[in-house]
Amino acid sequence: MDLGLKGKRVLVTGGTKSIGRAIVDAFVAEGAIVGFCAREPKLVKEREQAWRSSQARVSGTALDVTDDAALKKWIDGFAGDGGLNHFVANVSALGIEDTEASWRSSIEVDLVATVNALRHARPHLEKQGNGATLTVIGTVSLVEVAGPTQPYRSVKAALVPLVKSLAIDMASKGVRANMVSPGTILEDGNVWGRQRDAGAERYKRMLARNPTGRMGTPQEVASAVVFLAGAPASFVSGVNFIVDGALTARVQY
Repeated sequence: MDLGLKGKRVLVTGGTKSIGRAIVDAFVAEGAIVGFCAREPKLVKEREQAWRSSQARVSGTALDVTDDAALKKWIDGFAGDGGLNHFVANVSALGIEDTEASWRSSIEVDLVATVNALRHARPHLEKQGNGATLTVIGTVSLVEVAGPTQPYRSVKAALVPLVKSLAIDMASKGVRANMVSPGTILEDGNVWGRQRDAGAERYKRMLARNPTGRMGTPQEVASAVVFLAGAPASFVSGVNFIVDGALTARVQY
């Protein structure tokens, strides 16, 4: 299936690791021109060089998304070089500790910085017009609570009505907005990977809960993101697209 993404210009926040890295990979595979950001300068440069060595049109920028001036400069700069077709807000503080510091970090990164990023990207997407998209990475934790209290699910949940509002507000401009919410995603070194390696009971319980008998991969989440950005999904907007292998039991009306 041709998603119509060849030559399209894409920005991804948090593009060096896990789901963010897989999203960059997926857009690159479709022939898109991708800009990504992350906090660690060394890793940003390593990722950029690796993608460019395979002839990918990728540019990386080291920045902290909570630095709003730097965030706006990055978005405006990329868009100024040829426009912006698709924006993916992926970065997260991954706040799982029920502490004041974790709550503050989650609110600043997952909520405030995401809202700011969408505000900065919106005029560029609207200028591009028909076919432009905005995608926010959520979590299934915002629709079904499992495990101890944590800020992660609450701050992500606050973005759901924002995405719906943006979808309605930007529809007349030809811009679509969606959320992609992953379930339990496993890879070496991530939260579930570490719990798997430690033989943690929580990992075993969550694995047993999934009807597919496994956890998902970053690539499976990225596939949903690029599909929603593509031309075949041109009538899909305002949705919270669950990618969880039927883990959540609620009916998604």
